[in-house]
Amino acid sequence: MSRHYNVTQDEVASAWKSVKQAGGTCGHDGVTIEDIEKDLDKQLYKIWNRMSSGSYMAKPVLLVNIPKTNGGLRQLGIPTVSDRVAQNVVKNRLESTLEGKFSQDSYAYRPKKSAIDAVAVCRQRCFDYQWVVEVDIKGFFDNIDHDILYGMIEKYTDDKTILLYSKRFMKAKGIDSVTDLESERLKGLPQGGVISPILANLFLHEAFDMWISENFKQLKFERYADDVVVHCVSEKQAYFIRDKIMERLKLFNLELNLEKTRIVYTGKSSDQDHRKHGLSRKFTFLGYDFKPRFWKDKIVFTPGMGSVAMKFIRDKIRTGWNLNKRIYEDLGSIAKSVNSAIRGWINYYGHFRRSELYRLAYVIDNYLAKFVKKKDKLLSWKSVWTKLANLRKANIKLFEHWYTISPTERRAV
Repeated sequence: MSRHYNVTQDEVASAWKSVKQAGGTCGHDGVTIEDIEKDLDKQLYKIWNRMSSGSYMAKPVLLVNIPKTNGGLRQLGIPTVSDRVAQNVVKNRLESTLEGKFSQDSYAYRPKKSAIDAVAVCRQRCFDYQWVVEVDIKGFFDNIDHDILYGMIEKYTDDKTILLYSKRFMKAKGIDSVTDLESERLKGLPQGGVISPILANLFLHEAFDMWISENFKQLKFERYADDVVVHCVSEKQAYFIRDKIMERLKLFNLELNLEKTRIVYTGKSSDQDHRKHGLSRKFTFLGYDFKPRFWKDKIVFTPGMGSVAMKFIRDKIRTGWNLNKRIYEDLGSIAKSVNSAIRGWINYYGHFRRSELYRLAYVIDNYLAKFVKKKDKLLSWKSVWTKLANLRKANIKLFEHWYTISPTERRAV
């Protein structure tokens, strides 16, 4: 049988390993990673056979709504497991083609780059520049123009495997997880698709990164997917750049969300004059609030764990941990089930202004105190906190935050 597309079985096997390592739930067909693994050789052969002959067709993605950190819902599009394998093949090829061409100030979904790297660079540049444009693109992933994106792909590669399957995957239909209704995808990329991040990066590389680097060489920026911060030397320049960005994005059928796109003063002088003009002294980037803080009797503009992130964590503990329904468990079993989440929060938000994590420690302890009180309603609140304090002294490593971020003394406030 002739093969029109030079997909190799090794590529498919490598893509499978990535999918298995990433884990995740099944798509709309109900086939899990474990199901594929039961008949692995046959399943991988089928994917390879269809991809290499050009007959592999993208299946509908399962559309699921999940809470956003800043409120509201985000729609995820979950591909089937076999589609995730096929998308990985295309993603790996695209990455080898594009990675060396992307801007050093683009941080999302890239090897050896992270959100914390972006926050660190942004922090340093806030010392060097006194103004920031906090850019918010309205519904970025949902509004990516397919024709424009496909033209960008053609600019960087003539690999017909990439060209064929990137188009099929970007146009994959959606199927609602609640209603089972199927919908066409005329624009946008499903958040949750394996190939979506690199395609989104390519779109903003062309629409934003290259443009601002070529036309405004003196400016610095950080971009993590569609989260963008641009540093400016003056208020006038900040407004000018904001308007230029708005004009530029319109050429790619994208809009700025003007309610969330803000001009922020990041300098050290008194903020009274800037407040008079309605300018913010705070912006949020990747879960961190950047704002003026006192350090050694001087004002510095630095990042710390954000208030929106804290609210999201509170909601996660309240609704996700379900402590009210687990009163027949002991604190030891509770710890085993929640420590990985606590560790993740500490590891991410503990890089800058670590003292902000004391609030997180108290939030967690407060929910644990409510749990202890519900188990033993005869205990006074003072006795509840004393019991937690004694337990912490006896077994400080029971909960992750007890030995990493909590102050020596804890008390109810």
